Amino acid sequence: MKHAFINAKIYDFNKFSEDQYVIFDETILEVGNMSDFKDNNYEIIDCTDHLVLPSLVVGHTHIYSTFARGMSVPFNPTNFQEILDQLWWKMDRNLDNEMNYYSGIVSATDYMKNGVTTVIDHHASGVDIKGSLNTLKKAVTEDAGLRGLFCFETSDRFDVEACLDENLSFIEDNYSNVARGLFGLHASLSLSEETLVKISKVIKNYPIHIHVAESLMDQEDSLDKYNERVIERLDRHGLLNEDSIITHALFVSDEELDIIKKRKCVVALNVNSNMNNSVGLPDYKRFKEKGIPVILGNDGIASSITSEYLTLLYTMHLKDESPLKFGLGDIFEIINNTYNYVNRRLGTKLGRVEVGYSGDLITIPYIAPTTLNKGNALGHLFFGMFNSFKPNNVFCKGVKLVNNYKVSDDLTEKYREAKKYANKLWENIQKEDA
Repeated sequence: MKHAFINAKIYDFNKFSEDQYVIFDETILEVGNMSDFKDNNYEIIDCTDHLVLPSLVVGHTHIYSTFARGMSVPFNPTNFQEILDQLWWKMDRNLDNEMNYYSGIVSATDYMKNGVTTVIDHHASGVDIKGSLNTLKKAVTEDAGLRGLFCFETSDRFDVEACLDENLSFIEDNYSNVARGLFGLHASLSLSEETLVKISKVIKNYPIHIHVAESLMDQEDSLDKYNERVIERLDRHGLLNEDSIITHALFVSDEELDIIKKRKCVVALNVNSNMNNSVGLPDYKRFKEKGIPVILGNDGIASSITSEYLTLLYTMHLKDESPLKFGLGDIFEIINNTYNYVNRRLGTKLGRVEVGYSGDLITIPYIAPTTLNKGNALGHLFFGMFNSFKPNNVFCKGVKLVNNYKVSDDLTEKYREAKKYANKLWENIQKEDA
């Protein structure tokens, strides 16, 4: 079915226009002035007092973390390693494919309600490694209807050979504009030399997706054991392929940044998670000065991305002790970097409301109380909408996923079923603690 937005204000982080129509299915077919609109049996969506935007992208997440919501475990960490030991590693080693599927359903549903239709996931599940990525793919892209990039966190905590096989088989079997793979690694502190050698022998030119220097402990571990910093270690093993995602990068040296730049990698920031874990904040201006593309994720801590943009702006103002060194222009660049990254990896055209771009679009009610134009549209989004960002219509590939704030009955029913699998996970964790 072809859809038509009419009477729309359009903003795609580059262009702003009023009194527009948009005709689209899987791709955008026409954009123009309402005076030129002709109805041809389209599904009409009147966007009076709405803003039309391209749907949003999350540059790093952990889908399985949805089942941590409300979970109670003994928790008294004194450092980042103990946060992993007492919570996340306890959780992920108990995940099986049923749990993976339903965490995918919950995460995808919550994301679409927040205007997100493309996610880059970093997965781990100790009970079921084999088939875990296809399980997530089925939940997120087939049954929920989003797009995704998936990988498995290779780690010495798991069967390394199974991790390698899962990453490689998924990458090689998935090459569409809906789902593709990256090569996942957890972090240097959980990867031995033997494991990195094994990875280097099979990885080809596939980009990696890895946590780097999320805490100072990751760098200290690498320096103590290998007498080199994390990025230097990864580079020695030839793992920093183009488009690799370096997640966090809070404690990296200038020399490491030079390597990241040389290898054409990107850095994914996740500021809310960094604050929640008390590990520190990124120094964005160093990435910018080095010319390293920065994308934005949420590390699985939330089901939105707009809250991350807000937090990034405010924390950089605090870190810089100035409201001027990091501004909406930097946010604009990061948003576009994130679109550009997934477009390269998925072969899509996301992030614009122009003919030929993907029909991944959202509408959100907004009556501007002050003048709204191209020069201040991002400011309206940031200070008028991002704090409570709930689109009423969400499309991915021209398919309506959210209709007047509601998802399909089938998806809602599966969402309800997830509780059973979350409870099973929690029970298994409690048995460990007993």
